[in-house]
Amino acid sequence: MEVATACEKNGCTTIIAPMDLSNEKSVSEAAQKVLDKKIKIDCLYQFAGISQRSLVSETPLFVDRRIFEINFFGAIALTKAVLPEMIKNGGGQLAVTSSLVGKFGFPFRSSYSATKHALHGFFESLRAENKQNNIQVSIFIPGRVKTNISVNAITKDGRTHGKMDAGQDTGISPEKAAKIIIRGLKKEKKEILVGGKELIMVHIRRFLPRLYYYLSSRIKD
Repeated sequence: MEVATACEKNGCTTIIAPMDLSNEKSVSEAAQKVLDKKIKIDCLYQFAGISQRSLVSETPLFVDRRIFEINFFGAIALTKAVLPEMIKNGGGQLAVTSSLVGKFGFPFRSSYSATKHALHGFFESLRAENKQNNIQVSIFIPGRVKTNISVNAITKDGRTHGKMDAGQDTGISPEKAAKIIIRGLKKEKKEILVGGKELIMVHIRRFLPRLYYYLSSRIKD
């Protein structure tokens, strides 16, 4: 509502279509609510998701499935609902939120990391398939941004983590993150890194893998 109010103050028309990303029917109905308005959809930016705080050995499969339903299947369901209309209208821009751990594995984030790896594979394939359809695809790769993602993370028993992690608490502000994202979208960058000094891990994993393996094994919850 706050975003809609801010947009309307600047002369924009808004439509609010709530959805539950873990429910395919909910996603389909929300998308159809917008499509029925016959509005040309130029872009679809997806930010919703849920994180995790649990060890592989202690996490039951229903928790892994829930994380995948929201982070992966929810995102691709919404994309598939909108993509045909974008192609029909001559193109558009898709963007989805991955994570720093979408580039490598990370302790206590096994399925969260896996969902983000899966998004890379899906959206890179989508990009390759739709170059001729003028579909631009960007993937956001945030590190530490001070949001409530750690507070709302899911634990081994399916409950909410309920606290702000120290690393999250020292992350960049959402406002700064938004500015970085907007600049990247304007340039149609394929991957948009968002964060502070922690982003060095992407380069360590790529160029100094042995150092990455050492560092990742020393990370505590």
